[in-house]
Amino acid sequence: MSGPWLSELVSGLCHTPEDNPFPLWQDGHVSPCFNQLVLGAVPHAGMAVFSACYLGMARSNLLHTDAPCGWTVRLVSALLVVLLFTADAILAGVLQQGDMYLDILADSWAILAWLVHCSAIAVFLRTSFRRTRGPPLLLAITLLLVPNIVLTLKIYCNNKEYLSLTEPLKLARFVLTSARAFLLLVYLLAFACPCIGDAEYTLHINTVDGSPLLPERTEPDTGEIVAEDGSSCLSRLFYLWLNPLLRRGQQGDLEKPHHVYHLPWTLRTRVVWRYFHRCWEACRRGAEIHNQQDQWARPVSSVKGSDHEEGLLELEGDVGLLRVLHKAFGLRYYILGVLKVMVNMSTFAGPLLLSSLVNFIEEKGSPYSKGVLCVLGLCASTLVSSVLRNIYVFQISKISLSARASLVSAIYGKALQVSSCSLAGFTLGEVVNLMSTDTDRVVNFFNSFHELWSLPFCFSVTLYLLYLQVGVAFLGGLCVALMLVPFNKFLASRILSNNKHMLKYKDNRVKLMTEILFGIRVIKFYNWEPHFTQKVARYRERELSHLKNLKYLDAMCVYTWAALPVVICVLTFVTYVLLGNQLTAAKVFTTVALVGMLIVPLNAFPWVLNGILEAKVSLERIQRFFKLTNQDLQAYYAQVSSEDIHHTSILLSQGTFSWQGSDCREVGETENEVGKGSLLLHSLNLHVTKGSLVAVVGKVGCGKSSLLAAITGELSRLSGVLYVANREAGFGLASQEPWIQHASVRDNILFGKDYSAALYQAVIEACALSDDLSVLPNGDKTEVGENGVTLSGGQKARLALARAVYMDKEIYLLDDPLAAVDTDVAEHLMKKCILELLRGKTRILCTHRIEFVDKADMVVLMDSGTIIKTGTPAEILPLIQSELKIGKKDHKAEQKDEEQNEDKIGSLPDLCVDDDPDPFGAEQKRVGGLAWGVYKTYWFAVGGMLAASILMSLLLMQASKNVSDWWLSHWISSLKNNSSSCTNDSSSADLVRPHMLLFSPGGLISPVPSVEAFLTNTTSDVRFYLTIYGSIAASNTVFTALRAFLFAYGVVYAAFSIHNRLLDRVLKATVTFFDITPLGRILNRFSSDLYSVDDSLPFILNILLANIFGLLGMLVVISYGLPWVLVPLLPLALLYHQTQHFYRHTSRELKRLCSLTLSPIYSHFSETVAGLGTIRASCSTAR
Repeated sequence: MSGPWLSELVSGLCHTPEDNPFPLWQDGHVSPCFNQLVLGAVPHAGMAVFSACYLGMARSNLLHTDAPCGWTVRLVSALLVVLLFTADAILAGVLQQGDMYLDILADSWAILAWLVHCSAIAVFLRTSFRRTRGPPLLLAITLLLVPNIVLTLKIYCNNKEYLSLTEPLKLARFVLTSARAFLLLVYLLAFACPCIGDAEYTLHINTVDGSPLLPERTEPDTGEIVAEDGSSCLSRLFYLWLNPLLRRGQQGDLEKPHHVYHLPWTLRTRVVWRYFHRCWEACRRGAEIHNQQDQWARPVSSVKGSDHEEGLLELEGDVGLLRVLHKAFGLRYYILGVLKVMVNMSTFAGPLLLSSLVNFIEEKGSPYSKGVLCVLGLCASTLVSSVLRNIYVFQISKISLSARASLVSAIYGKALQVSSCSLAGFTLGEVVNLMSTDTDRVVNFFNSFHELWSLPFCFSVTLYLLYLQVGVAFLGGLCVALMLVPFNKFLASRILSNNKHMLKYKDNRVKLMTEILFGIRVIKFYNWEPHFTQKVARYRERELSHLKNLKYLDAMCVYTWAALPVVICVLTFVTYVLLGNQLTAAKVFTTVALVGMLIVPLNAFPWVLNGILEAKVSLERIQRFFKLTNQDLQAYYAQVSSEDIHHTSILLSQGTFSWQGSDCREVGETENEVGKGSLLLHSLNLHVTKGSLVAVVGKVGCGKSSLLAAITGELSRLSGVLYVANREAGFGLASQEPWIQHASVRDNILFGKDYSAALYQAVIEACALSDDLSVLPNGDKTEVGENGVTLSGGQKARLALARAVYMDKEIYLLDDPLAAVDTDVAEHLMKKCILELLRGKTRILCTHRIEFVDKADMVVLMDSGTIIKTGTPAEILPLIQSELKIGKKDHKAEQKDEEQNEDKIGSLPDLCVDDDPDPFGAEQKRVGGLAWGVYKTYWFAVGGMLAASILMSLLLMQASKNVSDWWLSHWISSLKNNSSSCTNDSSSADLVRPHMLLFSPGGLISPVPSVEAFLTNTTSDVRFYLTIYGSIAASNTVFTALRAFLFAYGVVYAAFSIHNRLLDRVLKATVTFFDITPLGRILNRFSSDLYSVDDSLPFILNILLANIFGLLGMLVVISYGLPWVLVPLLPLALLYHQTQHFYRHTSRELKRLCSLTLSPIYSHFSETVAGLGTIRASCSTAR
């Protein structure tokens, strides 16, 4: 019988004869083996799988009524069944009967299934299912258990020993089975009578907004659907809940982000971020997270703007990021490891069933039922493996999505909290890379970790199965494979080293591109594009040098991955033949399949290890950012007890401040940091009363702006006392360099506050913006470019001033808002805004306009970072009269610049299309299939001849592989013919059947072949076949190496060409392009998108080409060997094409939407960092 080990296993398990190990009938009844395995274990496995599909359902903590009694009865019954099965398994082990292992196996499956089912019931009690009987599919699975328990009772009744009082243990098993039958009946009755008829009971998905459980429309829009919400088990298993989205994508209507499903509550960014913050705090305190039932917050759409009320979640303390990720996602991740084991085990069924199928084909007279069972087993094992693998990958992707959301939110939140001196050590490009590249690599750890233990496990099992097939002959190929382990380790270390250097140069390149984009006007005015092109090219050249090393190292990995199977097969079969054994079709095909499975862990392990090492490097980079010192405003500001404390607004006593804190390192510097790091404010003494107007004057660079930064907490206080009244309310800050958001004029002024028509109109008039709004094409709804690039300097200053005034704060810090406007506008701002609208507020005005100083209540004169004198305008003005003439000259120049800028604004309507109110709107997305021009562009980027050479090498590699398989098959056929012709002349005793095991405790059971046998197997025919087979294998390795290194060279050259073309197009673009395009969008092209061209695209393209040529080679072989297979191939091809066509449209559009929605994240982040001083001064970080 084929597969003796399988027969022995089933026979030993079921305690049946080896010639009939798995009988259906026994003694006129259904056999216990069939009853326990097919009627018992299989339904329990189905119950476990289908129940597990519901464990991830969205739960609600808003249900405070008692659970229906039907569900309670079902839960108690299920728990009691678990206890009864546990007791039965213990009794089976004590009895030590022949079928003990069969009973223990069946009971173990039952225990696992009912435990998972209990968990599912607990989930149902917190979902909408509590008002129903539950999913009907679970009822069907439960009903499938009835035949098993009925037949078990019948078997016990037919055996008198189970009814005799002299056998108490067997009688106890009969009683336990009867009790299980009773509990199953109770369970089914509870299902039939759920007792959920309470009239007062109501259920909503979201009780806050009152959304009904059943929507009014039967087919809601995809943008209104929550992913997986209310989906059945079958829908979750086969992803049927995606059908509405797939249909919409196929119709070409998936164009906007709001067309996509809503995420489940547990995957919402806000909810995940709050849970991550709780885990952070728990790790910081060394405590456990309690109230796990409330770990997920309420639905985020219930209360709009609820985040503002809760405040900003701060990450405090030096906590290991890996520890936090482990606490947040570790348990769910480890549970998926069990599913990974099941996936791995299901993959080994294929080669074993293939061996049985080939043996069936070779053995004449075998029953057809055996062949049918082998074929059905192959199909079933493949289907089960595919389903389990998809479930595993999908659940891993959900954990990865949660981790990504947590990390991005944490990095953004940390940037809002970190002190300015600490943040000076990181450039904007570095922080953007933390949010993109480094976060991606940390998230990839979730895909790599389970592979780290899974691959050695698969490797060991595969080796054992190979040993069962060819005995010790597998050591010949294994030695070569093991020799590659240190080589792969060397490759992994080199990949890690080059990757570190490549990231370093990439950070520098992105940093330089950020500086270029911010200063693009100056670069174009001076025609510096060639200089900066060369500068960027130098960074890119260094980056590409390490990328080239990475790709060549990857090529070595690809070479070993593609060539190693042929080499191992050659060495294994040669060793097997030289040991005196004869090859058979079953052994060859099974060995080839197992070698293919052996190569996967061998070649994937370095990649997995490399991915884990890359995640470690990125984790350390993010951890270094998290270790930066946060702003500690409680320690920065002091509480002063004074007699007239209620009249004091700001108090400074012997204050010493610095832009560079004592604990901050100089990691990098920018344009602003060079000047800031050289200034030290010292011996500051200042007393500002409430409601007063204080003018701060002094020459350029004396420290006026730094004084305001010290008051807002942006500097490091080295000594002295600083008191600010009502500090929690924040300041109204108008900085010297106005910070303007990429939004409408109204949104910039409101800055998140509610619209008040009276206050808004007063602010517009006081800040002299009425005339400007009349010029703009859409009034105050006109969107301005990033950082206000479409506005003049005076308009930006007045817009920033209007935003500060609309905040309605008690303290206003105005950093020279009058410098960028002409005399008339300056007088209007001074009179209408600062003196009238802000009357009664505390105002500190830094200015060079001496003519307005006399209107101040107090004047502060500064020089060299300290306050020289404080007094009335009459006391201070004579000291600064010498600067008046210089100020007037500067004023004339500024007035001239303003007139030029106003002329520029006159052309604004020409930039806008009348029927398009949003010229600076969202990034546009292509619709439909990917244009052939994109493929053509990449083809020419690689190079026409080089691309053709790569395809030719792939063709030759696949052809040589197919020829080697064909030659091996021809060799086997020749051996079979020769052996059949020699059967009449040789006795059966001379033909030694190869044994699976070489040694046993009893000694040598398969004698080592004699010299004569060795010489017989090394005849000229054998040498001929071996020589041809080895030559074909050698040519395959050559073509494989050629393909790997040509591909590596091609993708590096393509990366070089595409970057140069992108840089050339961007630097040659007009200034209008930079006015209407957010810099974050452009920066995304040079960071995330270019990383895809450098790394992601070549990786996927390599796999795609290998699969295409592998499929073509497989079709050629099938057509040659079994031409009739081509008959059903055409309808199958049409079916697959339709399926792929149905899926591909949505997949492509979702990829585009993902890229489209990624740019605003970078734009918003860069915008936030640029305006960090204004955001924190106004206490708007929580928003």
